[in-house]
Amino acid sequence: MNILFWIIAIIAVVLLIVGGIVEAVRFLLWVGIALLLLAVIAWALRKISGSKR
Repeated sequence: MNILFWIIAIIAVVLLIVGGIVEAVRFLLWVGIALLLLAVIAWALRKISGSKR
């Protein structure tokens, strides 16, 4: 019974870590998409305005 408890506890910890990593990756993916959109908008504004900086 003690071994079964430890196996279940280890599996639970692994699932919590994997779940946290998946959520973090999903969040960072959305942050990356937002930053990409901002970069494209900034590039388009510079191109339209003709800024040579």
